[in-house]
Amino acid sequence: MKKYLLFTFIIASAIIGLSFTVQEDGYKNLKVLSKKTTKDEMDVIMKSFARSLGVKCNHCHAPTADGKHLDFASDANKHKDVARSMMKMTARINKKFFKQMPNSVTCNTCHNGHAEPASKLPEVKED
Repeated sequence: MKKYLLFTFIIASAIIGLSFTVQEDGYKNLKVLSKKTTKDEMDVIMKSFARSLGVKCNHCHAPTADGKHLDFASDANKHKDVARSMMKMTARINKKFFKQMPNSVTCNTCHNGHAEPASKLPEVKED
């Protein structure tokens, strides 16, 4: 009986807590990604960018006025527009050349963990 009451209390508390949670209106200033992008999707996308370019969030996102946080909606950092252009470019490449294999070309295809992609091919060693 005590377990049932405890379980009921926990469920009721969770429901009450969720009912007072303020729902976000979504992300602000999305120009390439869907306005319906969820937090989980955004986390995956941003972590993918960070790994593919070997950078942290502040590479594309500008600091807030107080400098203590990042202003994710701001367009003040020029790298953010570059990222948007690159997203459009890879989408066009995938749509045109890889219809049967979506997302074949990604940031990592060229960047390989570096903020700037290699400007020349590595030399081939002959045996």
